Amino acid sequence: MDTFKAFPHVASIDIGSNSTILLVAKKEENNLRALVQKIEVYRLGEESLERLCSILADFRSLAHSLGAEIKAVAMTEAARKAKNKEELLQAVEKVLWVKPRIISGEEEAELSYKAVSKVYGQGILTVDVGGGSTELANGKNFLSIPVGALELYERMGWVPGPEYKKWSKDFFKEINIKPFAKRESYFVGGTAVALGMLVKEMQTFDANALEGESIFVADIERVIIHLSGLSKELRNTLPGLEKGRGDIIICGLYWIRSLCEKLKIDSIKVSTLGLRFGLLCD
Repeated sequence: MDTFKAFPHVASIDIGSNSTILLVAKKEENNLRALVQKIEVYRLGEESLERLCSILADFRSLAHSLGAEIKAVAMTEAARKAKNKEELLQAVEKVLWVKPRIISGEEEAELSYKAVSKVYGQGILTVDVGGGSTELANGKNFLSIPVGALELYERMGWVPGPEYKKWSKDFFKEINIKPFAKRESYFVGGTAVALGMLVKEMQTFDANALEGESIFVADIERVIIHLSGLSKELRNTLPGLEKGRGDIIICGLYWIRSLCEKLKIDSIKVSTLGLRFGLLCD
């Protein structure tokens, strides 16, 4: 049977530290056009493996119903740290009928860069702020940092206190991000997308409207102040912060603000692309 005829579309699944994402896309010449993107907040290592399998079973059914072959399944920082890697891999493969991979941080950085640079060209910087790690890439250098919005939330609570400033100062002494500084910077990942939606006052996610939008550091400051004055329950009702993302968003914004300072940039661009698209790039 002709595989292309059996599956006219392609799909990828990104199993991250804070969420699991399905992308169903159509290949058009050298580009990918997203048909469906579905996100489920699931904290790998905190929640049951049974729930992950239930989410993935729904993803598989949806992908196949849309005529998409699941081409790639990647697992990132939480899986890299997991003690039960083999059990995890076997469970995912059994549900999806596709062999998943636990990718390195550097490969994660490279795949995110591959997706974004395909649209915006070489020489840019991509910053993928996830739940458990952050990946930076400029096409020549690839760096994975074991810090993300969820990791910071677990370390410091929903609003970082005075200790954050000292922690950040000490942390950045240990890593070299000079090769990534002073570049046009595209931030990807759930925290960046949520930030973009809040700044642009979007009521629903619209990839086309959000893609490439500029956000200034002053905007980040304004959103931090606004969210810090809201209750947890109210934060979690805001567009982009549903299903628990409101718990970790302020930590994620503190981290993005710190990255901007160290990268010596006063604005970022939001991209809705990233790892799940990179997995499908030829």
